Amino acid sequence: MNAVAAPSAAPAATRGRPWASVFAVLFFSTWAGNQFSPLLLLYQERQHYSTTAVNGFLGVYVLGLVPAFLLSGALSDRYGRRPLMLAGVVAAVATSAALAFGEAGPLVICLGRFLAGVAVGTATCVGTSWLKELSQPPYDLRADPGAGARRAALSFSLGSATGAVVAGLIAQWGPWPEQLPFVIHVVLTLPFAWLVLRVPETGLTGGVPGPLRNQLRVPAAGHRRFTRVVVVVAPWIFASAALGYGYLPVLLAPTTGGLGIAYATLLTAVALGASALVQPWAKRLDSRDSARGLLTGLAVITAGIALVAAADQTQSWALGVLAAAVSGSGMGVGMVSGVLEVQRIAAPADLAGLTGVFYAIAYSGFLLPTVLAAVAGRGGLPVPVLLAAVAALAAVCGWVVLRSYRRHLPVR
Repeated sequence: MNAVAAPSAAPAATRGRPWASVFAVLFFSTWAGNQFSPLLLLYQERQHYSTTAVNGFLGVYVLGLVPAFLLSGALSDRYGRRPLMLAGVVAAVATSAALAFGEAGPLVICLGRFLAGVAVGTATCVGTSWLKELSQPPYDLRADPGAGARRAALSFSLGSATGAVVAGLIAQWGPWPEQLPFVIHVVLTLPFAWLVLRVPETGLTGGVPGPLRNQLRVPAAGHRRFTRVVVVVAPWIFASAALGYGYLPVLLAPTTGGLGIAYATLLTAVALGASALVQPWAKRLDSRDSARGLLTGLAVITAGIALVAAADQTQSWALGVLAAAVSGSGMGVGMVSGVLEVQRIAAPADLAGLTGVFYAIAYSGFLLPTVLAAVAGRGGLPVPVLLAAVAALAAVCGWVVLRSYRRHLPVR
């Protein structure tokens, strides 16, 4: 059985606000994951990939995310936050290094997207847990109970938005659009590999006792509150993002013409900006006694999906901006509420593990555009019809959550 160590004292360099260092590391790691989104149209125009292919590149991201979420959280519960977060930063740098050679062909792009999934999955899962632990005594005496979840969600949103905006603006109007965004990210991210080493270690419980396979099981994942409420909503959180700023610019390409990349950048900034702005309200909306936060987030996401369908049907770029704003708002509410639910359910020994499971399920929503593009291409069904069916399915999931609205609450 692993001995439980006492938390180490914060180093002098980070004693004031150690959470800020993890916030910054998470910011640059999520930057790596989202800088590719506005470039989908660029690859389609310059390298003549099909719509199904570029959405496939978006989907490869999930192949790196899911194992990173499932393994990194459990491993950080066992071995500590610092070494796993360092691995995430290294993967973020490797992501940009690979994508800078994207002109070499689809295999290189797929490698970069896979590494992006590993980077974001590791940094988000471990970083969320680390921020939660650093946003409470003895590291932060002024933080409220939801500060850790709110800071993690804000760092994720801002990092994702910044990566997309920088890459999109360069791709539309700057030089070397397929290389420069990634070079900038590498240069800015490298110093944070050193910064991670100076943050106090908090993952010192040793995790779940016994062999490592016991840690990977994450017992809290079987909690009824998790399976009947959180799991039902989780995939919609990033399905909303994937539709609102990943798939919609491709659908509206005939309308936006030569400004397609700039428009994709605008939608990404609007969606993630809305996600960041809504998060303080989402914290107040959350309730320990009900699923009010998650249910509200799902309702907003459903409205966003309906707006995406309407924007595609009418080919309205203005309606597309509104769809991105609503989708981003739903994502922000869902992400904050989901993380808060997870933090109430998990015990300290499997906090990062359950966070990883939550994010793995949530990020599976990124596969939705790939599925829709494939079905529309083979079955000949209009995309607005498919999106209307997706919105109806989201509404059914809302009804499922409503049935467990006040049930299976964790006791701490």
